[in-house]
Parts: sequence; C-alpha cells; structure tokens
Amino acid sequence: MKSVFSNEIRKRMMSNMKKRGKIIGEFKEFALKGNVIDLAVGILVGSAFQGIVNSLVKDVITPFIGLIGGSLNFADRVFWMGSAKIAYGSFITAVINFLIMAFVIFLLVKGINKIKTLSLLGPKQVEEKAPTTKKCPFCISEISIEASRCPHCTSVL
Repeated sequence: MKSVFSNEIRKRMMSNMKKRGKIIGEFKEFALKGNVIDLAVGILVGSAFQGIVNSLVKDVITPFIGLIGGSLNFADRVFWMGSAKIAYGSFITAVINFLIMAFVIFLLVKGINKIKTLSLLGPKQVEEKAPTTKKCPFCISEISIEASRCPHCTSVL
C-alpha cells in the first residue's frame, strides 16, 4: 500500500511536530518557573483582596461618608449635562477603592523592603573586613599593613 503523503510532506510534518514539541517544552519550563507561579498566586490573592476592599468601601466607608453628605448610596449620585448622564458617585467609590489599595500596597512594599534590609544586615554585614592599612607610630601616616618601612619618614617598623 502506497502512502498518501510524499516523502517531502512527511519530512515537513515531522519537522513541524518536533518544533511544536520544543515549543511545548519551553512553555512548560517557563510556566513552572518560580516567578510565574509567584505571579499567579499574587494575582489570585490580589483579586481576593480587591473583593475585600470593595466591600469595605461599599459597606463601611461609603455609608459613613454618606451620613456626613446626606446620602447613603454614592452609586446613585449623578448629574445631567443635557442628555449625558455623569455618574460621579461611582467615580468617587472607585477613587476610594484605589486609594485604599494603593495605601495597602505601599505598606506591603515598605514592609518587604524593611525585611530585606534586616536580612542584608544579618551575619554577613556584621563581619568586618580585615584592615589593609595601619598608622606609622613615628609620623602617624597611613601605610600598607605589609610595609616594613614607612615611605614617609623612612622609619623601620
């Protein structure tokens, strides 16, 4: 029985399959790196946190501000410019959400930077480097610690 595909077509198909396998392998390597997984976890935690912030703004902060302003629901706050409806209440709510998220992210980054600084100042930074210079006891000049004669006053050390 003769093959439907010519040898040239068969070679091209095999080459394409190898390329696809290589691309899939590269994708697996990329997807399973720590950075990508950390990013995915960060996005999931961030979206869950966004829900908490939305609830805080909608259920706690907005009603409190509404008591001062006279209305409990900012979403209904609109004004009309001709036939255009400007929903400034929704915008105010979005701004409050943004400010809370930005402040929390600021605090997180500040805390992470503090932890990094403390870990950098750990045992590695406590170790002092061995001195490379000393003072000549006769002329008080800085000289190499390995010197046996002062280059300034020529005293034997």
